[in-house]
Order: sequence, then C-alpha cells, then structure tokens
Amino acid sequence: MASHVRHDKPASEYIEGYPVGNGVLAAMLLGTVPVERIALNHEWLWRAEGRYRDFEPRHQHLDDIRTLFFEGKTFEAATLANEKLGGLGGTSGTPNRVDAYQPAGDLFLDTGGEQVSEYKRELDLSTGIAAVHYTVNDVAFGRECFAHAARKVICVRLMASEPRRLDVAARLSRIEDPDCTLAFDAQKNSIRMVGRFVEGPAFCVLAHVRPTGGSATPDPQNGCCRISGADQLLILLTIAVAHDGEDVETIAAQQLAGVPPEWDALVAEHTQRFAAMYNRVTFDLDLGAGDDSKPADERLAALKGSDTSDNDLVALLFNFGRYLLISSTLMAELPPNLQGKWNEALNPPWQSDLHQDMNLQMNYWPAEVCNLAESTGPLFRHIERFTPHGREMARALYNCRGVWFPIQTDPWGRATPESRGWDVWIGAAAWLAQHMWWRYEWGGDDEFLRERAYPFFKEVAAFYEDYLVRDPQGRLVPVPSQSPENTFVGGTWPVSLCVGATMDFQLIHDLLTHAVAASEILDVDAELRETWRTILHEIPPLQIGRHGQLQEWLDDYEDAEPGHRHFSHLFALYPGDQLTLDGDPDLVQAARVSVLRRLAAGGGHTGWSCAWTACLLARLGDATLALAYLKRLLADWTTSSLLDLHPPRIFQVDGSFGATAAVAEMLLQSHAGTLHLLPALPSTWPEGRVTGLVARGGFEVSITWKDGTLTEAALLARRGGPCTVRYAENLVELETRPGTRYHLNHALRSVGDERWEGP
Repeated sequence: MASHVRHDKPASEYIEGYPVGNGVLAAMLLGTVPVERIALNHEWLWRAEGRYRDFEPRHQHLDDIRTLFFEGKTFEAATLANEKLGGLGGTSGTPNRVDAYQPAGDLFLDTGGEQVSEYKRELDLSTGIAAVHYTVNDVAFGRECFAHAARKVICVRLMASEPRRLDVAARLSRIEDPDCTLAFDAQKNSIRMVGRFVEGPAFCVLAHVRPTGGSATPDPQNGCCRISGADQLLILLTIAVAHDGEDVETIAAQQLAGVPPEWDALVAEHTQRFAAMYNRVTFDLDLGAGDDSKPADERLAALKGSDTSDNDLVALLFNFGRYLLISSTLMAELPPNLQGKWNEALNPPWQSDLHQDMNLQMNYWPAEVCNLAESTGPLFRHIERFTPHGREMARALYNCRGVWFPIQTDPWGRATPESRGWDVWIGAAAWLAQHMWWRYEWGGDDEFLRERAYPFFKEVAAFYEDYLVRDPQGRLVPVPSQSPENTFVGGTWPVSLCVGATMDFQLIHDLLTHAVAASEILDVDAELRETWRTILHEIPPLQIGRHGQLQEWLDDYEDAEPGHRHFSHLFALYPGDQLTLDGDPDLVQAARVSVLRRLAAGGGHTGWSCAWTACLLARLGDATLALAYLKRLLADWTTSSLLDLHPPRIFQVDGSFGATAAVAEMLLQSHAGTLHLLPALPSTWPEGRVTGLVARGGFEVSITWKDGTLTEAALLARRGGPCTVRYAENLVELETRPGTRYHLNHALRSVGDERWEGP
C-alpha cells in the first residue's frame, strides 16, 4: 500500500517538511543537515487577544436593509448591510479581532558533518514516524521523530552506526517576537523555554535529553545541552499552554513524568494506537505506473504538463489525507484549523483560523467514509463551545432566536462577525450541523442524536424560523443573503449580498430535512416538525438560469468572476445530497453545466477548489474529469511533501482532506438510500482494491476490481437492517444482521456470509 513519502534531500522550506502530530502537539521535521530544525506547535497556543470580544446590537438596521433590497436597490442595500451588520475588520480597513495561531518554537539539533552522502528521508504514514538517514565519513547517522499517539510528547531519536560517534548540541528557540518574552534554562538532562505573551498567556517547551553513553553538558545561558561521544540520543519533548495563570512549567513536567525512557517501548505503545486507526482502510491500485521508491518531488514534477499517470501517487495522496486527519485530531480538543495544527509564522495567512464557509467543513469530509469517526469529536466540541455566544449574536445582529455562527473565527467560542465584506452570511451553523447528521447516519447512535445533534438542529432551525421573510412575491427568503465568497455584476465587492442566494436555500433544505427526520426518529416535536415542513414548501425551488446552469442567486445575475474558486451553489450536489443522479434530471444537468462553465473559466484554481471539483464530478459520475482535477491538485497545488497549497504558495490543510474525500467518493457513494460501488472509477484504474470504507447505515465496505470490473465486494453490517447495493446496472436489496459480513460477486449475487467476531 502507498504509505511512504520519500525524498533524497532535506526540505528547502517549512512546507516541504514532514508533519507529525497527535492533535494536541504537532511538529514539522525538515531533515536539514548539519542542523536539524523541528518546528513545534500546540493546538491551544493562541494569543487570546480577542478571547472575550463581543459585539453590540445591530438588528435595528435590518428592516431598512431589507426595504432597500425589496425595492431593487441591491448595491445600496448590500452596502448598508456590510456597514451595519458586518465586522470590525475585513474591508473596513481595520484589523479583525480573530487571534492568530502561534508557533511554539523550534528544537534545533546541531550534529555537525556538513559533507553528507547517501541522504534519505521518509515519512511512514502507517506509523506516523518521520526518519532521516545519511552518511558522514563512512559513519551512518539517523534520526526519527513522532508525536506519541497516547501521550502529550514528541519523541526524537538520534543514532550512529558506530559507538561514541554522536556529538549533538540541542537547543530551543523561537522566532523573534516583540510581544513574547522568553526565558531559557538548561540542566544536565533537560532544556526548557518559557514564553509569555503581553496579553498574559504562557507556554513552556520542555525537553528531556537522554543519551546512551557519552556525556551531557548543560549551557544554561544559551538554553543548550551538548552531548558528546554518545551511542544514541533520546529526546522527549512536551509543550504546556496556560491562559488563566496556571504554572506551565509544572504542567510540562507532569506531562513528561512517567514517560518510559526506552525508544522501543515508546514506539510500540504509539504504533499500537496509530497504526490501528490508519490500517482500518487500505487502498491499492495494482497496475499503477508509479514507482513508490522514487522521491516524491520527482514524481510530482513528472505530472506537470504531461499525460503521465502515477496511480500509486494518487493512492498516496488519499492515504496522506487520512494520515493528516489522524495526526491533527487523535488527542485533540480543537478541530484542525486552516493549517491543521502546523504553523511556523507569527501572523499566518488568515490567522490560520477556523474558517466556516467551506474550509473547516472540508477538513471533515473524509472522516466518516474513511472510518475515522472519532476524529469528529473536536468538531462537535467546537460547535458546542460556540453555541452560547452564537445565541447572543443571533439576537444582537438579527433579533432572531437560535444561533448564528461567523465565517471566520478562532477557538474562544466568540461568534462575533470580524470580516466586513464577507461575514454577512447566515449559513455557517447549518453547514456544521450537517456533520452532526452525518455522525448519526454513519453511527446510528440515538443518544448522540437526542442529546447533541437534535438540540443543535433546533437551535439553527429557530434562527431560520425568525430570519426568513416574505418577499414581494410572497416567497420565504433570507435577506440579506450571500453565496460565499462570490460576486455578481452590479453587486458589492468582495462578496455580493442579495435576496436569496441559492446556497442558503440549500443549507435550509439540508438542515430542516435532517431536523424533520430526527424529530420523527426521536418521536418529539410534532408541531415543530410541521413548521419546518411548511418552510421547506414555501422557500423557492432551485432554478435553472439563462446559460442552462443552476442559478447561484434567486435572480439570474451574471457572474462577475465566472471562474470563481468556490462552488457554493453546488452544495446540494456535494457535500449535500439534495441533488442526485436519480433525482430531477434537469437540475442535475444544470449542476453539471455550472461545474463545467466554472472550470472553463479557470475555476478549480486552488488546492481545495480542485478537491471540491473532484468531489462534485465524482457525484456526477464523471470519473475521467474527477481524476484530472486530482492530478491538477498534485501537479500544481501540492508541495513536494504532499501538503496542500493555496495561491500563490500558501499552505492550507483542507485540500488534502478534500482530495481524500474525492477518492473515496469515486469508489463508494451511499447517499440517497443506496450504497453505490465504484460509481466513478477511472479507466486508468483498471485493477485495485479498497478495504474498510464505511457507508451510511454503518456498513463497512471492501471492494476488489479487475479489468475495470467489480470482482467482489464485502459488506460488514455493523448495525444490521436493510441495505440497497448498486453496481453498474445491477441492484440488490439485502436484509442484514448485525455483525455479519456479506460477500457479493460482480452481479451482486451473494457468494456467502459470515459472522464477524471482530479483529
């Protein structure tokens, strides 16, 4: 299986390094010689400058804004909406109050030996261990690094092929920051760096340095420990963060207390948990032309401007996204931000924030289907952390019940609008609610539905109940409304506000249909259920525009940027399921036209946009074009270490997750009540096997194909119940029993079943 990223030279910049993480701690190994840099992060290291921010009531302006919209004065109405309801940052010309995710610092390891030969570095996705190997004067040196899957510790080992040949200077450092004071300390077997921001938060990076053989000499003044003549060196590093005056040095010491000092024991403990999650899913394209022994940068270069295929590289991209999701959520309290958990800058692009008009959601697109359901925990805690203040902002901004979530935010649970020109949008909470419904669809946990998901559905629904108004034609519409983050001719810039953007109608449909279903399952709120059904009946239907496209707005405005990076109005196709190939053929064709028009105008021009494009095309059954956009993502918007890029060359993690979701969608779809096998299989994947994917209803699916044709499928029914399976023109309905695995041939005829006793 494609699970190794390889290079024959060190990283030339941060985003060419190897990311390791356990959700709480994260590190980027650059593999440089003679001085190794391991860049460090902690998920809670945010300055907290805006921790208690708030926003004064503005809803008194809403009637005037709506009046202007209904009078057809769209530009004037949108301008007033941005001024009165928009945030304090963005196009206002003043900084927003979203905190920037901060780097914890760097561990530098000076090993000497500048004349290096036989250099290799490798990231093993199946174990989460990054390694570097090279030779100096006929002595082989190596280093390994991983973030422990069960402890708040980053583990590093340095080795030499001959005794007493390791000479290392280990020190901690951090980028120059006038708003952060640093204090260093070094003892015989430890180095420490304590930082304090002017706002008050503090952090401590503590590393225990344990050589085998040789000697350790502390240099307290420089915060350095010098190791001489060692056979091997083990470094155990942790980071503690405090925002309320806690003693970070004590916390850091407690996190290292009891950590076994033996490398083999640490690796065994770590890999038992990490590999168990990673190996739930396997994906092999047996006839791929790629050579996985070649350096990744060479393989990526071969894709540029050519018709070259490298199926193994596509499989590696799929697995890399799963690896990143595990590594950024395993022990996490917070969901992955724009850069996952990896950042080296004091002021990263968009503050490396939690962006809720696509990016945060895309981070979780592969979670359920790729058998990583527990990774959703940090996302749901994020939603619940924001709900109390989200209620306050719903009242302050729109005088509505329920909750309102902003487009851009940080971890503090403050739902304030901060990006004028972008943040007059009412869809973020509904889009996040979709993931709670997915958790129920895949997991079937009635308690989760009752205690966590359905209460949030009701909060979001209550907002829409109050926010929707009658337009002059008597239709229920959201005003103001936007299609993130697009513009139309005659509208405001950088985002055009209007009466009824299509995406808002689709989000309302998604949220309320799930709320109705949940209320029926739980047998509660019958009257409220009818209110929701009435809303669904009275909002305008999806419409087809002058070009045969699915309209992006209620009025058929002309796109100001036809090749825009967002596909917001196609939410109903993916990740939603309001539009399906078995549904309204005219609307599906209009969605197809929308995709193709946007691509013809240059759309799909970021890493995450390529990924979303591939997901949409997979839903449309266009395997060839879906694969073409995965290849474009690899060739144009991926670093040599497979990290996703946004123009011009900005690391964002979302495209990696979106690419994994796209591959999964090409192999297995399970929306609209049918489990569809190989719905978008490219002709260039003639032979392959995928195991462990999960379909809605809790069916674990393995598929094998040869010569482009299904040979066998296995379905493990975790919960049992009816299951409709489709492959090509074949359709079968199964009545499954819990804990039973069913085997089907290419015609979907049963070739036996077996009781599954677990691994």
